[in-house]
Amino acid sequence: MAYGLARRELRPRVPLRHGEGDKYHLTSVEGLAALSLDALSSVAYGPEAIVLVLIAAGTGALSATLPVTLVIAGLLAVLVVSYGQVIAVHPDGGGAYAVGKKDLGPTVSLLAAASLVVDYVLTVTVSLAAGAASLASAFPVLGSHLLAVCLIGLALLTAVNLRGVAESARVLMLPTVLFIVSILGIVVLGLGRGHPVAFVGTVQPVHATEALSVLLLLKAFSSGCSALTGVEAIANGVPSFREPRVKRAQHTELMLGALLGLMLIGMALLIRRDHVAPRAGVTVLAQLTAGAYGTGWPYYATNLIVTLALAFAANTSFGGLPVLMSLLAKDHRLPHLFGLRTERPVYRWGVVTLALLAAALLIAVNADTHRMIPLFAIGVFIGFTISQTGLVRHWAGQRPHGWLRRAVLNGVGAVLTAVAGVVLLTTKFLEGAWVVVVAIPLLMLLFDRIQRYYTTVGLELGLGEVPPPVRVGDSLVIVPVGEVSRLTQHALSAARALGHEVVAVAVHADPAKVRALRESWDRWNPGVRLDVVDSPQRSLVEPIVAYVRRAKEGGRQIAVLIPEVEPLHRRYQILQNQRGLLLAAALRARTDVVVCVVPYRLSL
Repeated sequence: MAYGLARRELRPRVPLRHGEGDKYHLTSVEGLAALSLDALSSVAYGPEAIVLVLIAAGTGALSATLPVTLVIAGLLAVLVVSYGQVIAVHPDGGGAYAVGKKDLGPTVSLLAAASLVVDYVLTVTVSLAAGAASLASAFPVLGSHLLAVCLIGLALLTAVNLRGVAESARVLMLPTVLFIVSILGIVVLGLGRGHPVAFVGTVQPVHATEALSVLLLLKAFSSGCSALTGVEAIANGVPSFREPRVKRAQHTELMLGALLGLMLIGMALLIRRDHVAPRAGVTVLAQLTAGAYGTGWPYYATNLIVTLALAFAANTSFGGLPVLMSLLAKDHRLPHLFGLRTERPVYRWGVVTLALLAAALLIAVNADTHRMIPLFAIGVFIGFTISQTGLVRHWAGQRPHGWLRRAVLNGVGAVLTAVAGVVLLTTKFLEGAWVVVVAIPLLMLLFDRIQRYYTTVGLELGLGEVPPPVRVGDSLVIVPVGEVSRLTQHALSAARALGHEVVAVAVHADPAKVRALRESWDRWNPGVRLDVVDSPQRSLVEPIVAYVRRAKEGGRQIAVLIPEVEPLHRRYQILQNQRGLLLAAALRARTDVVVCVVPYRLSL
């Protein structure tokens, strides 16, 4: 028999714990629902962003919507191919951050991480705010309660994602399918009818304030590129997919690109043909919906579906940002608790942090979509540009077969996204884009300071070095006690197993109680010395800390073992004495002794 070649059926099988295995990871279709709804639902505000810019040159300029959209669709194709390459090169996720760290250096990786954090937080807020606005288009009575609607949706999304990414994907499957069918239905029926069936909203007078120039087209292009947000989320969340993860993630990226491109071009054709201009009280998508379906129940149903999709589009961030934060934690750029994962698997600290940041931003801007979109796209373009540039550097360094073609493709994508980002930043700077210019450097500084802290701690702890020999000496275990009981017996038994010498210490202010305790101790005779500390102020913590400090003066190794009663049911926890926890906190803060808490579990 050859060692290590036992037959498969004879190998011991370790049962999987709850949350382990492919059951709690994503298929390609589930990945489309969990990680792509942000990008798909951007058709609700991307084409409208183009129209809002072009209308400054009059209704005749709306014919430029189609060529601008075609350029955006071309950039989408470049990004889809590029992120398919990112998935293959960096299967552990991280997207632009992973590319920047490997190919462009630590400073660029910090820039990528900061921009992605801003992008993910804004994805949540913009999606929820746009969803609330879409709902108000169909039900105007909700127009004064947009913030409350957003916060309720955020709370529901947080609760679902704390259950696990696979559970959230299953919840989002139906809304994703309904949204795709509804938008494609608008395109097919709208183009097939030849003219709009109905009109909604209040017509507004249009006054041309500038000519249709190259600068205006660049503004429209950069604003319309907000429809590309979320394309990178699949590359950031590769670890969430089932095996083979790379292929499943790449298939999901291709499905996303095909669907999003088809929707954007179809809507641009309708906008150009029907000269759809902004109207009061409704969105551009609502006008296209009325033109295709009329104003009956399909109109209201589609608006509800769009609202639901926009709200759930925030789930993209819940799938991507916690994974990114875990990678930052592993690189010592965020607190290590962000790398902790539950069995489902869920990075719960990342989920909760994202929810809190999004709630704070929604409250700050009162759920106004137009105040957030200038902030939204800049972080996205930074990530796009870094990932494209990093891949050019990667191909130039590795030089695999066909590397030049790939490098040229990524280089063109980097130039286009950089131009879009610069145009958007310069034109929207005073409208709120300056906030991103401030926030991203501050995040980079935060990541750098945290990394410096962990580096200093590692040097002080001597991580990676051979430490000096372990010293073996006498030890003393100090056990605070109150009276003779089973709790005292439990604590002393544990202490006798830990050290050479054990001493029990009691703090009392009443001489009669001291005499009673000594008499009980002598009758019990546990073989442990009892020291009684007088405390006229009836304080427990200060006398014990002083006693421990005196015992430490001899240079001995000291351990303090604190017995603590733990009820079976958590509802009784508040009824227990918390002095043991206070004593443990004081000893950790004011001494360098070993502090142990030994639980005594009750039956109720």
